[in-house]
Amino acid sequence: MDDDQGSGWLAFAAIILMTAGIMRFFDSIWAFRTNLQIEDDGGPLGDELGAYGVLWLLAAVVLFVAGLLVLQRNQFARWIGMAAGAFGAITAAFWLPYSPVWALVYILLGVLVIYGLAAHGGPLEFPTTGGSSNTDNTP
Repeated sequence: MDDDQGSGWLAFAAIILMTAGIMRFFDSIWAFRTNLQIEDDGGPLGDELGAYGVLWLLAAVVLFVAGLLVLQRNQFARWIGMAAGAFGAITAAFWLPYSPVWALVYILLGVLVIYGLAAHGGPLEFPTTGGSSNTDNTP
């Protein structure tokens, strides 16, 4: 097996996390600059988009930093990346009533990031050489 097994999935996860962070940053800028209010019940965070801007800015920082940490390929970064993928997918659910297609794309990408890090983000396993696995002390 290749020493870098799963490195493609890790690169995918890191790129998606960083890209999602950048996209959430632009979402937060839009939310801060617009003068619109949310109609109907006001949504889960009220009717002012500034509250959503704070949430999206926090999500942007978490997602981008997690992407950078995944490139370091350590277990701490892996768990942060999976949490950030879940966080990105959950925060995207708030946009379902307003932008369903993009919200579903965000959710799908979050799920793929979680899969990539869970299935391929473990420590590298190198084949062992030499030695016998006979441990029952029989000749």
